[in-house]
Amino acid sequence: MALTFVSAMSSVMAQDKKIVATAWDGVVISGYVDQGAFVNFGGPSIKYIHKPMSIGFGVLPSMRIKQDLSGTATRNNWVTPSLGFGITFAYKHLALQIPFYYNAKITAGANASDGMWNPGFGIGYKF
Repeated sequence: MALTFVSAMSSVMAQDKKIVATAWDGVVISGYVDQGAFVNFGGPSIKYIHKPMSIGFGVLPSMRIKQDLSGTATRNNWVTPSLGFGITFAYKHLALQIPFYYNAKITAGANASDGMWNPGFGIGYKF
C-alpha cells in the first residue's frame, strides 16, 4: 500500500502542466485602478501551471486606497475593503495582474453617475 501511494505521488509530482483550483494564490500585488491604488493577496482562483509560469483567474479580496472627491459633506474613508476579479500572470517570483473592481453609482447632486467595472494594472511578488 505504501509503495502504491509513493508511486502515485511521484507520478503527480512529475507532471509539468496542470490546471488546479486554489484557495489562496500565493501572491502580494499592489497597483493602480480608477485614480486610486489597491493591495491584494490573491484569492480563490483557477490556475494553469506550467513551471516556472502560471496564469490564474480568480477573485481578489483587496484594500482600495482612494480619496473621495465627491464634494459632499459626508465622505468615504481613504482605505476601503473591496472584492474584484481578474487575471494574474506569474513568472518565477514576478507577478503581473489585470484586476477589475466595481464602483457603485453615485447619486449625489450634479456628480450623478452609473456604476461600472474599472480595469487596473498591478505588479507584485509570488511566494
